[in-house]
Amino acid sequence: MLNVFFTVDVEIWCNGWHDIDKRFPAAFHDYVYGEAALRYKLQQFQEHGLYGVFFVEPLFATRFGTGPLEEIVGLIREHGQEVQQHLHTEWVAESHTPLIAQAKPRRPYLRQFSLEEQTTLIGAGKRLLEEAGGGVINAFRAGSFGFNRTTLSALAANGIAFDSSYNSTMFGPDSGVSPQEPLLDVTLCDGVFEYPMTVFNDGTGKPRHVQLGACSNFELEGLMWQALEQGRQSFMMLSHNFELLNAARKRPDPIMVKRFARFCRFMADQRAHFALRGFHDLAAQPVTAQPAMLNSPVWKTAHRLAQQALRRRYG
Repeated sequence: MLNVFFTVDVEIWCNGWHDIDKRFPAAFHDYVYGEAALRYKLQQFQEHGLYGVFFVEPLFATRFGTGPLEEIVGLIREHGQEVQQHLHTEWVAESHTPLIAQAKPRRPYLRQFSLEEQTTLIGAGKRLLEEAGGGVINAFRAGSFGFNRTTLSALAANGIAFDSSYNSTMFGPDSGVSPQEPLLDVTLCDGVFEYPMTVFNDGTGKPRHVQLGACSNFELEGLMWQALEQGRQSFMMLSHNFELLNAARKRPDPIMVKRFARFCRFMADQRAHFALRGFHDLAAQPVTAQPAMLNSPVWKTAHRLAQQALRRRYG
């Protein structure tokens, strides 16, 4: 049995930073209640009896108030899914109440902040989510994977036991976590269990993280079977609340809607082999040695590239 973490980074963006107070209500509706946005994903998971981890970005509430955050958290909990913390530090510069002494200029990555600042920001996000009804917050993911080893100390100081910010295709290699080799499965570092993004070499030899919007169903299914055969502790997938929408976030992307539907059917049919789970009541088991990199054949890459071309043409 392979533990599969289907994680959804839940974010609200206003298409830039100009006039955001005026644009926020429409953005909130599109990202949460759009035809194939957050609510749709939650409904599909509930209908198929599946479980996901929804990493919710809370700092936007320091600009727009706690009501919209409470609405998001309530929607996730209503559909029986898990709420955890995501943090996009771009919002620090937009907060009506200063979160730290030096809020400006805008810094997009958590790794750009000191240990004291990171500890404060993570603590603020945790409180916002818990006060919004999110329940126990014991897992974290930095926005854009922009963390470093200092982040783990800040998480430990806030009583957060699990992190999923390590991505070996992005900031992971120079984060200070596992500097000797790429981190591909669970490890314990500075008192925090790191659950890294699952990555693979595609048919061109290019490393790629496993993301619903960036991998075909052929790739996803093949990689899960391969990870099961390797005896991995975890298979970490990424998605977003807006990932089934077109580039303008205004209508569904039909290819992505079909991809998500097939994924849901696959996971429902293969419960004997793959267990969708979260971080609540998770008995972490670090690996004793990192596994080999997963690989996907060139024909599956070609299929995905063809899908992407269609999405760009008709999106």
